[in-house]
Amino acid sequence: MLYLPIIIAPLALFALGCAWFLASLGVFLRDVGQTTGIITSVLLFLSPIFYPASALPPPYRQLLALSPLTVPIELARDVMVGGRSPDWAAVAAYSAVAIAVAVLGLAWFRKTRSAFADVL
Repeated sequence: MLYLPIIIAPLALFALGCAWFLASLGVFLRDVGQTTGIITSVLLFLSPIFYPASALPPPYRQLLALSPLTVPIELARDVMVGGRSPDWAAVAAYSAVAIAVAVLGLAWFRKTRSAFADVL
């Protein structure tokens, strides 16, 4: 359980980057608020929350790996249920992607921030 914050921190960074991007996009496109609920529902059912990724046939595991929630969910399952230490290569790779998404989301938000007053 002590490894869980190490797994959750990159997920929080990833979510923060997505939130910055969607918040900025929501100023210009009003329908973003309605589509985020649909996207969230799709991500819920396309992520291995209710089932382990190993329960799927190998071709579908590759598709499942495209979900941004697959890695932290599987790592958290290994730590909490399996009692194993996390796969550090997967944690490092997911952390790198999460940092990149956060930096890109912040850059996009800062770039578009000057036009918020004109649109609102």
